[in-house]
Amino acid sequence: QVQLVESGGGLVQSGGSLRVSCAASGSILSLNTMGWYRQTPGKQRESVATITSEGITNYADSVKGRFTISRDNAKKTVYLQMNSLGPEDTAVYICNAQARALERFQVRSGLYWGQGTQVTVSS
Repeated sequence: QVQLVESGGGLVQSGGSLRVSCAASGSILSLNTMGWYRQTPGKQRESVATITSEGITNYADSVKGRFTISRDNAKKTVYLQMNSLGPEDTAVYICNAQARALERFQVRSGLYWGQGTQVTVSS
């Protein structure tokens, strides 16, 4: 199985910066595209940024120029550096990963999700 654990969320003032991390562990054979999503009450989960195993990135229009996604393949970790934060960025930030892993002695390809980390931006 694959476990994804986020960290680094918290409370920050408007205009501030925060970096969240997501570490993958388990019987991982390969990690492909990894991404960050965010969820607020009453809204659909929104894709924030994704990064392929080759480092190709994609961003939501709402965060372009402010957020940067990166990854450390050796550490199986993906990061999201968030700058110029505003109250509209307040959400639970959740990472996911497309991965191949060993589960009960079989190779499984799937999409795995973390539990999320809360980011709150005060005005």
